[in-house]
Amino acid sequence: MKRDVEEEDRLVINSGSSNVKETDLSGNFVLDHVGEVILTLDQDCLSWTRVDSIFNNHQDSGSSCLGIQFVSKRDTTIKHSDAYAVEFIGWGLVHESVLADATGCLLGHASEMFRFTVHCVQRSKTQPSLWTPSVYTFGHMDLRTCQMWVARMNTFLNKEAGRPKSLLVFIHPRSGKGNGCRTWEAVAPIFCQAKVQTKVIVTCRAGQAFDMMTSISNRELNSYDGVLAVGGDGFFNEILNGLLLSRHKAPYPPSPKDFGHSFNRDENTLVHSKDNCVEPSGQNEDLSPLLSTSELIGSKIKNLRAEDNIGHSDQEADFPLPHERFRFGLIPAGSTDAIVMCTTGTRDPITSALHIVLGKRISLDIAQIVRWKATITSKEEISVRYAASFAGYGFYGDVITESERHRWMGPKRYDYAGTKVFLRHSSYEAEVAYVEVNKDEDGTAGCRTKSFWGIPKKSERVACRVKCDVCNTKPVKWSAEPPIREPHLHELKWLRSRGNFLSVGAAVISCRNEKAPDGLVADAHLSDGFLHLILIKDCPRAFYLWHLTQLARKGGNPLNFEFVEHHKTLAFTFTSIGKESIWNVDGELFPAHQLSAQVFRGLVSLFAAGPEV
Repeated sequence: MKRDVEEEDRLVINSGSSNVKETDLSGNFVLDHVGEVILTLDQDCLSWTRVDSIFNNHQDSGSSCLGIQFVSKRDTTIKHSDAYAVEFIGWGLVHESVLADATGCLLGHASEMFRFTVHCVQRSKTQPSLWTPSVYTFGHMDLRTCQMWVARMNTFLNKEAGRPKSLLVFIHPRSGKGNGCRTWEAVAPIFCQAKVQTKVIVTCRAGQAFDMMTSISNRELNSYDGVLAVGGDGFFNEILNGLLLSRHKAPYPPSPKDFGHSFNRDENTLVHSKDNCVEPSGQNEDLSPLLSTSELIGSKIKNLRAEDNIGHSDQEADFPLPHERFRFGLIPAGSTDAIVMCTTGTRDPITSALHIVLGKRISLDIAQIVRWKATITSKEEISVRYAASFAGYGFYGDVITESERHRWMGPKRYDYAGTKVFLRHSSYEAEVAYVEVNKDEDGTAGCRTKSFWGIPKKSERVACRVKCDVCNTKPVKWSAEPPIREPHLHELKWLRSRGNFLSVGAAVISCRNEKAPDGLVADAHLSDGFLHLILIKDCPRAFYLWHLTQLARKGGNPLNFEFVEHHKTLAFTFTSIGKESIWNVDGELFPAHQLSAQVFRGLVSLFAAGPEV
């Protein structure tokens, strides 16, 4: 700056100008590596305009010198929603750029002055879903001026709704390639800068995070704004189940035995036996359709489980689901990271950390998986799991089983196991019953046209993206007759499919990952209240390879084959017949001979905004 302090300090506060609001600030500052700017702060953003006309020839495209990228004209506004920290850093050097040489390098000198920094998010120009931290340093000769600007900007940031103040963090040290702790060390400074308090727990054994989430009291859990998992999808599933199994109270879906197995004229249409049905209790009717005989058994088991959970005996504290404030977060450090790919669009830990500190929020459907019998010879014993992404049988279960034998190989074990299981080409006889969802009810274009040869065709697939209209639409009411209510599952039409299957899969979300860029179901949504049931019938190995090839290709049509059944549904039941495989529930083994599943729309919330592309 070339003026003395009194002349330089042109701070405009409540200047009376018609275009300056009561809370606006405006003044001359030096932006590090740029030069003198007129800085303006209002209730929406922080912006600046260059003062020195020497930048006119370079301000449109920006410039660089010795690899340092300087701010261009289009980088002159920071929305409060994109800023997560403002810090006063005291007296020090600020570099002023005063001229440009023939090569475009900005030359100048450095001056000592009081400084403050603004930490914000910068979106990649080539990868819109990738976020990086950006820091701007401003200098001024007057201490009080800097302090006042910092205080005023922090006032605006504190008004940003939904930003976390306290988080419970679980780290899986051996997740993926053993990068759990290193991943947290890379993102921890972002939480410190955003002044987010974190209680960090590095797990020492399998199931430790589950046990802690089960035993933690509701009072303590409510003291946090959310819980973070630093690891992969399986670790996230462990934490999710620890919370839901001890707190989510809802009737179970119908079991395969709840059907009388009587049929109407369509031999594939099941008629539910209402003689065994129990009337609804009214609990969680807004989340789940009602269930049948299992409700009595399920409620008994839940009561016994509640008595065993000492941590939840505090009657004064409650933890409702869905929760208005509490969210889950996932810092990716796993082998596939499908959940974070579907909710942020990238596997980048920094991007996930920025979503969290900015308080982003999306709702996520959760599937409840109920096992009635583990094997055909075992006794009936109910076991419940929750899934946030996928549950699969046959090929998917065999791959996870085989990969568990080769954990020493790291992430490469999945490629090895997948190849070995593919060459084995095993099919399994099973019967699957599922709720029929009509075209008008699911709000989509309905079934796709099948192509035997799998030639890609244009489809009306609407992928789930930021501010998704499908996820933000209120649930469909099944009846227009007053009073409006959703029918119970046993009142809906159930269809049956029986045969030899290479795989049976249920996708809650699209399950995008690096090996399947569009996911298993490209148009699956994060919070539309539907499961995608995918039945792969036995077929020649070459055709199944064709299906897998389409799955691995961007824009492919893996469901566009005659041997593939794809059904959007609310619930389904499964019974294996003869030789059995094993279920893969979000990357965890789950043996089941008889199984039922239902989906709860928006049961939990995540610190995420959804993928950009």
